[in-house]
Amino acid sequence: MKDNSLSNILNQYESKEQIDGQLYTLNLGPTHPATHGIFQNVLTMDGERILHAEQTVGYIHRAFEKISERRNYAQITTLTDRMNYCSAPINNLGWHMTVEKLLGIEVPKRVDYMRVILMELARIGDHLICNGVTGMDAGAITGLTYMFIERERIYDIYEQICGARMTTNMGRIGGFERDFTPKCHELIQDFLKTFPARFAEFGQLLERNRIFMDRTIGAGAISAERALSYGFTGPNLRAAGVDYDVRVAQPYSSYEDFDFIIPVGTAGDTYDRFMVRQQEIWESLKIIKQAYENLPEGPFHADVPDFYLPEKADVYNKMEALIYHFKIVMGETDVPKGEVYHAVEGGNGELGFYLVSDGGRTPYRLHFRRPCFIYYQAYPEMITGSVISDAIVTMCSMNIIAGELDA
Repeated sequence: MKDNSLSNILNQYESKEQIDGQLYTLNLGPTHPATHGIFQNVLTMDGERILHAEQTVGYIHRAFEKISERRNYAQITTLTDRMNYCSAPINNLGWHMTVEKLLGIEVPKRVDYMRVILMELARIGDHLICNGVTGMDAGAITGLTYMFIERERIYDIYEQICGARMTTNMGRIGGFERDFTPKCHELIQDFLKTFPARFAEFGQLLERNRIFMDRTIGAGAISAERALSYGFTGPNLRAAGVDYDVRVAQPYSSYEDFDFIIPVGTAGDTYDRFMVRQQEIWESLKIIKQAYENLPEGPFHADVPDFYLPEKADVYNKMEALIYHFKIVMGETDVPKGEVYHAVEGGNGELGFYLVSDGGRTPYRLHFRRPCFIYYQAYPEMITGSVISDAIVTMCSMNIIAGELDA
């Protein structure tokens, strides 16, 4: 096995490009804005060239998994949307599906389709930010400002559904707190009508831009074999040429009802990661249109009074509703013993929830499979030998988000 330790690299390395005849150490992060979050990369540099990199996480240290052991199942929702906050509803709804699997709850078809609409809107918002910032890190800020406007329109839809915009606390165990409002329908229809032209304009700005292509093609490339060995999923794995998507491999929330393709790349470099996300946005639009046009009639939540808050008017006027409200809010309902794993296709890949219940009112153990934490391990390998500017665009194209690293 090849020795990639710093001491071995330094012992073997000779260069006439060294500054004052020596190498130097550069701290990329933890507070520099180019790191896209609070984490550190200690780089050994020969001029502009990176010889060795070592990453450090843990600066946030929120301990969500341990906090979850003291929270009831509904309260954990507000922890999940603070991981990858760029696509918070996917985290929320994925957690609810995990609890529903443990409890054996089957939600109405309408709930599945409503969830699909919101998860795909979240995916679009996530990819818009990643690709917009990738353009900005390469020196093109205009596209990012345009895409921020489109993300705000998605946030307007969130606000109509749950009252929040970024950390959403979206949905409930068993479904949704309320159905889509008339204003929500109006916003979704307007988004589906106007977004394609605006997004196409963003694509024209960067996709075939010679400067952008020169900056990103070949930067931070990783092979399919190496990506799989690290445990990559999501756009970063598909950019390397591996056709894996949880929505297809292990369908949930009625994804098997929808017609869409899984974009894949070939080189696994920054440009391929950018283009895979671009194409996934178009596919997400197709899914949203199908789900919205075929939205089933029926209830917007399952009949699970032990976990679903009763109507507020009933809480004020009916003793039984008041009792249920108190029990749910205070976490007074025991859940069955069991061990489940449920995964959804998050903005960055397979977002999994490994839940162990000992029959109490809180999880005995809860582990989040956070895509960022897994593929960030490959970052030193992907940037070694490149220059510092390539390291920046590589990090951005991987969509490394500190909240998902350090949960």
